[in-house]
Amino acid sequence: MPRLELNPNFTDPDAFYAALTELHRERSEAESERINARLILLLANHIGDQQVLEEALAIAGQATTQPSERLESAKDSTGR
Repeated sequence: MPRLELNPNFTDPDAFYAALTELHRERSEAESERINARLILLLANHIGDQQVLEEALAIAGQATTQPSERLESAKDSTGR
């Protein structure tokens, strides 16, 4: 059964971040929200596995902790 990949898996995270920030440059907040929604749906469609998507939603929903703490907590709970 597929699991959410929690270990670094980017070939070039800085390039992705630069492309993402450029995509949002000079956009209104509403436009950025629409872009983010479309990007989420495109990536969810690419992933395709409901269990993996639900795991990602659960981790993303842990908004009360710092990102690094959420990742460590997720790794602890999955054993990865």
